[in-house]
Amino acid sequence: MEQRKTQRIHSISEFHRLRGLPKPEHPLISVVDYSAVQRAENISEVNWVLDYYSISLKRGIDGYLKYGQQDYDFNEGVMFFISPNQVFRIEAQDKAHEEKSGWMLLIHPDFLWNTSLAKSIQQYDFFDYTVNEALFLSDKEEKTLDFIIDSIRQEYHANIDKFSQNIIVSQIETLLSYSERFYERQFITRKITNHQMLSRVEELLNAYFSGDAVKGLPTVQFIAQELNVSPNYLSRLLRTLTGQSTQQFIQDKVILRAKERLSTTELSISEIAYELGFEHPQSFTKLFRNKTNLSPSEFRASFN
Repeated sequence: MEQRKTQRIHSISEFHRLRGLPKPEHPLISVVDYSAVQRAENISEVNWVLDYYSISLKRGIDGYLKYGQQDYDFNEGVMFFISPNQVFRIEAQDKAHEEKSGWMLLIHPDFLWNTSLAKSIQQYDFFDYTVNEALFLSDKEEKTLDFIIDSIRQEYHANIDKFSQNIIVSQIETLLSYSERFYERQFITRKITNHQMLSRVEELLNAYFSGDAVKGLPTVQFIAQELNVSPNYLSRLLRTLTGQSTQQFIQDKVILRAKERLSTTELSISEIAYELGFEHPQSFTKLFRNKTNLSPSEFRASFN
């Protein structure tokens, strides 16, 4: 199979030119009406890389966007976030049937220079390649974000002065904070999807400890990688569903497995510790006591 080529868009001005839009009023930030964007002829033939952040709400587009492990169905009307230098692919269908709408907020990293958002923007999970799902907005949530986007557009449409950057950055931070809130809401309201994820975590841990050779304790990074999600996303999801972080969830599974081995086998404490992936039996004993207020020996004795 022929390897797909990669096309990089270096600037917001270049994006405007390639998509048939007027020259941006500001070279480092732009709010685009997505209904005015012209589709590139080679849009489905190449991988795309941007040199700027893209925050988009799009709907009515006959096609899909492949970003990291996730497929985004534009017809659903979803919000998604792309960071600079990350590869994505668009599988577009028949544009004759499109009734596309929405907006795009394009932000060059240089616009954030010397602001608090320059570093903190990377802390938002939804910019990560491995976020598991797109953000589905209610009508009320969408209106909230539309209002912020309009405020950003109005600010840079006005005469740019020494206050403009701080005002716009503050508005972007508000947009991201609301997006984070709506993701938290989605963890709760999209219960079927999220409970399926919880079941997959359970299955993965059960399989891990049932293996012939356990190589160390399972890490948060290992679980997240196996599930194609970011560690922060997974911990936020589990905390919403179970009240525990991923690390706490893993530790509880370790203790549950340890109790089963202590109560149903004659293996020594050290053998069980090594079987569960601990390098030192003392570490196993310490965790067990912290979780149960009993030592492994005391717990085993309670069954005799």
